[in-house]
Amino acid sequence: MSRLRCSEMKPFYVMEVLEKCQSLGCDGPDVIHMEIGEPDFDTPECIKQAACKALMDGHTHYTHSQGIIELREAICRHYEKNYGICIHPDQILVTAGTSPAMFLVFSALLAMGEEVIVSDPHYACYPNFVRFVGGNPVFVPVMEEDGFQYRPEEVLSRMTQRTKAILINSPSNPTGTMLSDERMNALKDLGPWILSDEIYHGLVYEGRERCILEFTDRAFVFNGFSKAYAMTGWRLGYVIAPRKFIPTLRILHQNFFISANAVAQWAGIAALEEAGPDVVQMRSMYDQRRRFLVHRLRQLGLGVQVEPTGAFYVLANVRHVSMDSLRLAFDILEKVRLGVAPGLDFGCNAEGFLRFSYANSLENLEEGMERMETYLNNYG
Repeated sequence: MSRLRCSEMKPFYVMEVLEKCQSLGCDGPDVIHMEIGEPDFDTPECIKQAACKALMDGHTHYTHSQGIIELREAICRHYEKNYGICIHPDQILVTAGTSPAMFLVFSALLAMGEEVIVSDPHYACYPNFVRFVGGNPVFVPVMEEDGFQYRPEEVLSRMTQRTKAILINSPSNPTGTMLSDERMNALKDLGPWILSDEIYHGLVYEGRERCILEFTDRAFVFNGFSKAYAMTGWRLGYVIAPRKFIPTLRILHQNFFISANAVAQWAGIAALEEAGPDVVQMRSMYDQRRRFLVHRLRQLGLGVQVEPTGAFYVLANVRHVSMDSLRLAFDILEKVRLGVAPGLDFGCNAEGFLRFSYANSLENLEEGMERMETYLNNYG
């Protein structure tokens, strides 16, 4: 069965583009990277210093499988300060990034054949998590003209007796849009568990992000340090879960992962308690890039009907150029050395779109858009 699941897993096309970019880079030509969702900033100094101190203090051993209590308490303080939510440290399981947290939750929550509602477009790996543990993703189209938001009535029409959960991601990868309060409220009233991927919280440029736990406690929250704190390589995330699921999640974590990296956990405390000014500065620069990129893409005739207000992506409609986004992405890479993510990676409803990441310098984004204009003028 596991071999069958692996054989059915589609490639992560963003990584395929990145790997092709790297091979081109080795051959000499410069490539502008707008395909990958990784902050271009260095990890803030206060976080690195905390990691060095943890090493010198001997924090180099296994930790409690749920994570060190100091970090879990810091997460609780963070949620009380930012969302007014009271969380107990016993509800938190610290993991090596949010991906293991998702694997553990889907494993604990789903029986064979049970269903998870997933938006289309969606983060490319969501369906693979669901399928790998024996569940079935049920895709609900979210439309460009509707801000890529779930319509609760559409979700309800796709639900069955096997529907176990509704997966949300706000701000979203790949669209950069956020769910409105009204729709979050409506979704939590539909009955299934809400699984909320909140990894892009902290990177919101208009309004404020809302945690699903502000609306309901019948929910799981996935979050981590990779995006807002520029800590992708540290591999540090967590899940906030209803208490009744924690014993199962802890046992699964003990068996498959033992514990998250000890040094990274101590660094995570510094991220939450000391790196606020660094996050504000990075967010300001992302916002400048966002405004530039949206304007420039529209200037080039690419469709950005709804401006993204979070994360660091713009999903642009290129259906007038090509309906084969994978071929188009590789052609752009070959012709003008610009890496972009094919919409196909994010679901059938994103075919004919390209995702542009602005996790790159403004200078590189300007050059990237010059190359995109060259491509459209000569090859598009």
